[in-house]
Amino acid sequence: MKIVLLYFLLINTTAFILAGYDKYLAIKRKSRISENTLFLSAALGGSAGLVLAMLLFRHKISKTSFILKFAIIILIQLLIFLKWKNKI
Repeated sequence: MKIVLLYFLLINTTAFILAGYDKYLAIKRKSRISENTLFLSAALGGSAGLVLAMLLFRHKISKTSFILKFAIIILIQLLIFLKWKNKI
């Protein structure tokens, strides 16, 4: 169980840092981190870190297509969690 918690801490920290760094790059008008990389970090369990970064840095919150795709990832994660929880 400790390994799972450590994993989620690391992946959420990574997602948070990636989104924060992408915001920094956007401000500096430099080459950006791809949305697919941000989505991958969320899909691997970093959704909470990405949500926190989006709210804290006000990053990607007005981009409807990003929000929709991210919401789909969260919905899929929620469905997987509920299915897993009912099997235990």
